[in-house]
Amino acid sequence: MSIPDPLRRRIVVGVDTHKHAHVAVALDQVGAVIGKITIAVDRTGYAQLQQWAAELGEQADFGVEGSGSYGAGVTSFLRRHGRLVLEVNRPDRRIRYLQGKNDTIDAETAARAVLTGAVTAVPKTADGTVEMTRQIKIAKDTAVKARSQAIITLKTILVNAPAEVREELEPLNDRELLERCRELRYESMESPVDAAHYTLRALADRHRALDHEARLHDRVLATLTDRAAPALTSRFGIAEDSAAELLLVVGDNPERIRSEAALAKLCGACPVPASSGKTTRHRLNRGGHRQANAALYRILIVRMRFHEPTIAYVSRRTAEGKTKKEALRCLKRLLIREIYQIIVAPHKNSGSALAA
Repeated sequence: MSIPDPLRRRIVVGVDTHKHAHVAVALDQVGAVIGKITIAVDRTGYAQLQQWAAELGEQADFGVEGSGSYGAGVTSFLRRHGRLVLEVNRPDRRIRYLQGKNDTIDAETAARAVLTGAVTAVPKTADGTVEMTRQIKIAKDTAVKARSQAIITLKTILVNAPAEVREELEPLNDRELLERCRELRYESMESPVDAAHYTLRALADRHRALDHEARLHDRVLATLTDRAAPALTSRFGIAEDSAAELLLVVGDNPERIRSEAALAKLCGACPVPASSGKTTRHRLNRGGHRQANAALYRILIVRMRFHEPTIAYVSRRTAEGKTKKEALRCLKRLLIREIYQIIVAPHKNSGSALAA
């Protein structure tokens, strides 16, 4: 730990986060290293970090790596105590290859990214309805995945089941198959037929339990998304699952989204320049939040079938020579504009009014 210098006024602290300990490195305004510290991952450690930074300079800005995972606790603590915290992504492989890697180097790299202005992203606050939605969404997604795995496993067992079992059950559709498997019985575990009956019934019961759990999560998600953005869930084609994905991208502090274009980039709904020499073109954006991009797709597929304005738009674009895929890309960008006006713009306006 270094000796405090009262002449220093502004410092930047980079924090490399881990499960049990965080490493922080402080730089002064000209980029010189003025101290480093290792803290425990608890409230005492967070308070120690803040006190250490305050002793080094009056104004301390923080760049935290992994602010949405291991760094969530320290990010929340610093933000609540009035510190500016920016989200730092992991350095690319080229930089790590040239500089080497350890916790101190990573923390210093994070601090330099903030000092040079390369990092400007404000992390999510994760302290409101959207954070609650994120947790319920995890429970629902894992239940849906396990439910799918249950019926896939059931059908795999059925392929190798004894002939009399397979011939009876294979012609049935999924719903009939599950109902019939739940009715299977066995007298005693003495033959492969008995084992097949037992296994198929167990998998069918598991599928039913997981289906009930997923439906319960859907009801909770509907309540939370309606509380967070009632105007969003009231729009055509936007159900609770898609609304939850879009809210997760924005977070509990929508004002951190700087513009409509920034939201489009976060959702992977903007083209990426791919020009070279005399060739000017763009390519499809494969980045961004892929689950949010999939939510945009689901919403638009529903609208392209049942929403008259969307149907008319696709027809007009098709008449102009566009393919349906190209029209869908344009619709995603228009949908982003609609979503921005619902869940981000009101917070921007209220922030401007408060500042005035």
